[in-house]
Amino acid sequence: MGLVTEFRTKDLPVTERFGSWHDMTARALIPNTIRSDHEADFRASAHMLNLGGVQVSTLVYPSLETRRSVRMIRRSDPGSYQLMLTLRGGHRLLQAGLDTTGGPGDVMLYDTSRPWHGWAGAGQGTVEGVLVQFPRALLPLPADKLDRLTAVRLPGREGVGAVLSGYLTQLTASATAYTAGDGAHLATCTLDLLTAFLAHHLDAGASVPPQAHRRALLLEIRGFIERHLGDPGLSPASVAAAHSISLRSLHRLFQDQELTVAGWIRARRLEHCRRDLTDPLLSSRPVHAVAAAWGFTDPSHFSRAFRAAYGVPPGDYRHQAHPSTAP
Repeated sequence: MGLVTEFRTKDLPVTERFGSWHDMTARALIPNTIRSDHEADFRASAHMLNLGGVQVSTLVYPSLETRRSVRMIRRSDPGSYQLMLTLRGGHRLLQAGLDTTGGPGDVMLYDTSRPWHGWAGAGQGTVEGVLVQFPRALLPLPADKLDRLTAVRLPGREGVGAVLSGYLTQLTASATAYTAGDGAHLATCTLDLLTAFLAHHLDAGASVPPQAHRRALLLEIRGFIERHLGDPGLSPASVAAAHSISLRSLHRLFQDQELTVAGWIRARRLEHCRRDLTDPLLSSRPVHAVAAAWGFTDPSHFSRAFRAAYGVPPGDYRHQAHPSTAP
């Protein structure tokens, strides 16, 4: 059985769509009451990635209103959190005496053990978001401190929030490629990043287990490198400075990895160059221009590095991919 479950109301008769969505969310996510102005023809979809104790779902649905009552909590209280990353539309949440509104790029934390009243709206369009649901016990942060983040708008476009947002969108986009053996590892990565993100907003870094902090920092640094590959000045020193750590600490972070920091930068640049050389839309772009776009300023150095990595010079590699292209 795969890790992904898909649900689309368009596969059902029109009259059954809203009721089926209501039942599916109560069963697969959390029991709640839903009302919508689009109940007559409710068009929504869910792609749920089950990683064991952690579930990550991409949800698309029209404007709606939701409630989770005290009575529902008494009947079913899994003791979990839900974290919503809004991609399109907006969410408003009333919980724990707070009234919070968030839009695209914002993150909000829901406590399933507390009543809530929420709205999701996108005018005539649809709301889209990534929802992470996980047991409260799996988060190594003090519960009393986490209460301060419930129903609070948290930024998902800067700092650790940007790392978490990028990770969640990529995680769900590639969901069908994962095997059962990947589940536990991905759950650990997801919880590590969630812990780092929430701890950042609590200023509780000291309470994060060292290994979790180390893995989260490594993911953040790799994301930074990926975004700056085209900068010729990208180097271990600039990476360390951008993350306010010493060069020694940076090298120590990579000591258990297959590649050093410089090796990782070079490998990622070469991989992007390789992809561009096989792209027919870029066949007229000179090889040296492809290299320069990914931070290689010396054509001779690039040619040697590419040949060492892929066995042939870059021009020949392009010709093999597109025989009509002159080497």
